[in-house]
Amino acid sequence: MAPSLDFETNLATAKTVLTTVASVAATAMMTVVIEEFDGLVSNHIFEAAETYLVGKISPSTQRLKVSKPVKEKNLSITMERNETIVDVFNGVKFKWILVCRQVGGNAGGFHNHHGGFNSMIQSEVRSFELSFHKKYLDLVLKSYLPHVVSESKSVKQEKKTLKIFTVDSRKFYHYGDDVGNAWIPTNLDHPATFETVALDMEVKNFILEDLERFVKRKEYYRKVGKAWKRGYLLYGPPGTGKSSLIAAMANYLKFDVYDLELTELRENTDLKKLLIAMANRSILVVEDIDCSVDFHDRNLAVNRFGQDYNGNRTKQLTLSGLLNFVDGLWSSCGDERIIIFTTNHKEKLDVALLRPGRMDVHVHLSYCTPCGFRVLVSNYLGIEEHALFEEIEQQIQATKVTPAEVAEELLKSDDPDIALKNLIEFIKLKKKEIVEAKAKKEKEEAEADKKGEEKDSVQAEPKDNQEGQNMSFAL
Repeated sequence: MAPSLDFETNLATAKTVLTTVASVAATAMMTVVIEEFDGLVSNHIFEAAETYLVGKISPSTQRLKVSKPVKEKNLSITMERNETIVDVFNGVKFKWILVCRQVGGNAGGFHNHHGGFNSMIQSEVRSFELSFHKKYLDLVLKSYLPHVVSESKSVKQEKKTLKIFTVDSRKFYHYGDDVGNAWIPTNLDHPATFETVALDMEVKNFILEDLERFVKRKEYYRKVGKAWKRGYLLYGPPGTGKSSLIAAMANYLKFDVYDLELTELRENTDLKKLLIAMANRSILVVEDIDCSVDFHDRNLAVNRFGQDYNGNRTKQLTLSGLLNFVDGLWSSCGDERIIIFTTNHKEKLDVALLRPGRMDVHVHLSYCTPCGFRVLVSNYLGIEEHALFEEIEQQIQATKVTPAEVAEELLKSDDPDIALKNLIEFIKLKKKEIVEAKAKKEKEEAEADKKGEEKDSVQAEPKDNQEGQNMSFAL
């Protein structure tokens, strides 16, 4: 009987010890509550945690919520109520639980996590409970939660459906101060990438390195006192790939595109309002900047009534207004922005637009090169080599043909032999047309010069006769 009594005694002692340890462990734990809303404003940390924890889902997770907005490409996956996810950071375990509780109606409405105002009655309050040992509180506040926020930002950028925004001038000019809604989004489904754009590798690598350097230098820009932005001027003949390069930059950076048509704006204040309403991590595009707006009067003198010396109202979009947003005080109203101007005629631009700090990088997109041709033929025909490549490359070097023209010819047949032979014929015809056009121009100029000389001669003849008559008269 003694051994049995010893066993029961030991078991009772063990239970007491375990209970004591559990009690001590419980008192050593801490829980941080992260609610979805702080009053009527959405809690950024809750949103970040919701995104971050999707990447921490394990096979032991039992319930998830899945949804997909109509205009989005990707599924939206979030934790279901009362689910638990365990995360490890710097060797420390953290337990997350999504807690939901029912509450009474809130007729006042609340801000949703997209920044809009939801007037629906809020019947459920959600919060995350983050549990960990008390001694790691400093780690949580200074390192772990900032890590969650940073990682969620990267995840959102990677999975976001890119948008291209255009201005609805009707909404902008007729619906008061709701400027943000003047930008109308559409999914940006352009498939261009740096692998598919018909550029020389040297140019591609330069742009890629420049973009990578830019997005990693937030603290550097702050340290030197400059707005975190980068300006690109894309110039060259039509059909050389300016729009495709912009799409490739957007797809690479996961930045939305804001396409601004300056001719729709009436004055500098309008430009300021629209650019302030742009989101960070975006690309502002102004195409054909040389012919978008007449900037000739940017230095026009005005009186204290805002009128010029002819009494005309001077409220209008000016180059100085544009420059103030590109490089002035207003340029700091937003972070991590790319500004792109395109033009077919760089020589027509005001030099004030071209200096560093406004257009930092000038990219010349010219006619198709052998390297560009090989990219296009790989894209369109799926081949890397062909017996006709050498002849075509020689023809391309001797003839001004755009990447768009080459691509159009390659589209006409799926058979590489037929497509490449048709391309050779097209380039030969293009070369012939260029020679004929040059000869015609030279002929017209020669004829114009000849007519000019004859006209000068005819105009000079009456003068000679008049002089003769006068002399005769004098005699």
